[in-house]
Amino acid sequence: MSQYPRSHGLLEGRTVVVTAAAGTGIGFATAKRCVEEGARVMVSDAHWRRLGEAAAELGVASTVCDVTDTDSVESLIASALAELGSIDVLVNNAGLGGMVGLLDMTDADWAKVIDVTLTGTFRCTRAALRVMQAAGTGVIVNNASVLGWRAQAGQAHYAAAKAGVMALTRCAALEAASFGVRVNAVAPSLAMHPFLSKVISEEALQELASKEAFGRPAEPWEVANVIVFLASEYSSYMTGEVVSVSSQHP
Repeated sequence: MSQYPRSHGLLEGRTVVVTAAAGTGIGFATAKRCVEEGARVMVSDAHWRRLGEAAAELGVASTVCDVTDTDSVESLIASALAELGSIDVLVNNAGLGGMVGLLDMTDADWAKVIDVTLTGTFRCTRAALRVMQAAGTGVIVNNASVLGWRAQAGQAHYAAAKAGVMALTRCAALEAASFGVRVNAVAPSLAMHPFLSKVISEEALQELASKEAFGRPAEPWEVANVIVFLASEYSSYMTGEVVSVSSQHP
């Protein structure tokens, strides 16, 4: 097991907004690592109770946001500006998955995953880019998935959504470069946290873990480390890139 990293002040003085940061997953881990690296952070989530607990634990500002609702997204951005004074970094972490075969997948199953995972990322990106364009600076980091590249049975809706996030990342990056904003994404393979077992069976999780070169899933903070890198000036020449956070082997 890798050791938890010490802080290097990579985000000292920066302001960061992280969506879907309640609970114990990548969003919470990212918010925690950003705080540890010196950033002032606002976290958001659709689950108000868990969000309050996460914000209290981290000692950061929070606001409820439903990424499927444009007004809610606009309210998040306005709240972040009011609380933090600026938005230097947006981490789009909100996503929704689940296992269902294509033949059994309903229109509602498909639409819900696309709306949260892809269109939600679009809504947040659009709102943040308007602010960042005016400021002439900023960074957006999207949470994609290796399933945007690789096939997995029962994940057609999620894989399509994450492939869309990758394409959105590349297109947004080209448009945003003209006003000094970078847009990149991470593509994790398998990051283990308690909520994952609610949407994927234990048997399936064990099978996925067995395909990793290290024989284990990533810890959420191991994905968060790469997000922090992309949010920092250490990645100043990178935009439109999708960085795999994976140890998968053929």
